[in-house]
Amino acid sequence: MNRTDFHKLFKSPGPVVLPVIHVLDTPRTIRNVETVLSAGAAGCFLINHDFGIDEFLPIIRDVRARFPSLWMGVNFLAVTGRDAFPVLGALEADGCAVDAYWADDARIDERVETQDEAADMQRIREQSGWSGLYFGGTAFKKQRPVAETDLGISARIARDWMDVVTTSGIATGEETDDAKVTTFRAAIGDTPLALASGVTPGNAGRYSDVDCFMVATGISLPGQFHDIDAALLAQLMAKTRQLGIEERRP
Repeated sequence: MNRTDFHKLFKSPGPVVLPVIHVLDTPRTIRNVETVLSAGAAGCFLINHDFGIDEFLPIIRDVRARFPSLWMGVNFLAVTGRDAFPVLGALEADGCAVDAYWADDARIDERVETQDEAADMQRIREQSGWSGLYFGGTAFKKQRPVAETDLGISARIARDWMDVVTTSGIATGEETDDAKVTTFRAAIGDTPLALASGVTPGNAGRYSDVDCFMVATGISLPGQFHDIDAALLAQLMAKTRQLGIEERRP
């Protein structure tokens, strides 16, 4: 997938906002999805910080049943595509489509020539029958550190193994360094780039060359982790629309 196709998919010339919902139960998740949709966001990601996959799957099914046309991605916390893709394929075969999978660690290793783990996950993905987009964490928070001098190498490798190269700041809620974003953008060329930490309505303008904001902390209710602040999300949406207008100017 290239950047043009990515933005056409979401009908968004500016950065695509995909709020990340930390799920606890079905009713609370549905309320947060309704907040996302009311703000005009293109979709959302669901993530299971508080329990395992077995408890998460019924909530995914409930949300899909309630919102059949919702663009919905998921993150199985600390689970790579190797184990996630077969689950996603089984969900799709059973009529529960998941539009994207976000893995914190895409197992890219800039220190070696052959990407055996990434290749193995690609094979499993193809065999699973799952048809969604893969957002692969690269030089990502809480994963194996990547030397600053190797960030470009890591990003260039990543573009061959995923649909959307996804990176972050050093921790949850931490802004991504401008130099890191510049390095990634130059290294991956026309491949979509997503940021998954530290984006807020106040700093979004710094990341105009990023294609997707996967945001939770920056739009959460004060002192909260599990509920989206509708006002903050509206501010972020307004900012990204403005970035899209500026992008279209001759």
